[in-house]
Amino acid sequence: MENTNQPSPETAPPLPAPRNGGSGILIRLLAYGAAILIAVALLLPNVRSAREPARRNSCMNNLKQISLALSNYESANGAYPPAYTVDADGRPLHSWRTLILPYMEHKALYDQIDLAKPWDDPANEQAYNAMPDAYRCPSDPTDNAKKNLTTYLAVVTPDSVIRTAGSLPHAAIPSPADALLVVDVPHSQATHWMSPVDADEQLLLIADPKIRRQHNGDLCVAAYADGHVYPFSGMIDPKALRAMITASADDNDALQEAD
Repeated sequence: MENTNQPSPETAPPLPAPRNGGSGILIRLLAYGAAILIAVALLLPNVRSAREPARRNSCMNNLKQISLALSNYESANGAYPPAYTVDADGRPLHSWRTLILPYMEHKALYDQIDLAKPWDDPANEQAYNAMPDAYRCPSDPTDNAKKNLTTYLAVVTPDSVIRTAGSLPHAAIPSPADALLVVDVPHSQATHWMSPVDADEQLLLIADPKIRRQHNGDLCVAAYADGHVYPFSGMIDPKALRAMITASADDNDALQEAD
């Protein structure tokens, strides 16, 4: 039997019209969107600040790899590598970063390099454009990475562990835990990874501490001769820093005086 209680289409009551029309919904959507944008803007600084410790930890891991390679080179050769090799006329050819490649599981890359020719000779172009990831600080700008630039520089002075000639054996370092091997310098001081350029006294002891730091918090990540990697403050006392970049029996006294 047909249900006569249901209204016919002709007699069904009309749907109520929205009170504010479509504009009310639009306003609410805009308000929600604005709230979301504000929340994202407030969270971004925290996200950026959280990423920096992760980048610093990755940087420290890179330096641990480099430090281990330097130690293995020292064990195999009786001394740390020279800051760079030279030709018959004493002109720099290849950096220590090239010399330790076989101790970083990069023997194939090392074998591609003609050590008798300069690092930037066309014969070495393939290696020139193949910087190992361990030489790239995560906090360094992308442009530097594209140019195969590294911020990991050895400490090279007349009294440092790594020298232009006659680098020390580990046994000759009075206080390995205080002797700097490699530091992570700011991107403005970066150099090509194969280039025989490093950190001298002028760079390390410069009056402006901003030149020494790479990471937030005025920190300079560094590798030491005993194998540990730890950041030191860019605001470190110059006397203490001078003691850290030398390898002499007076180091401990100088560090105690600085404290």
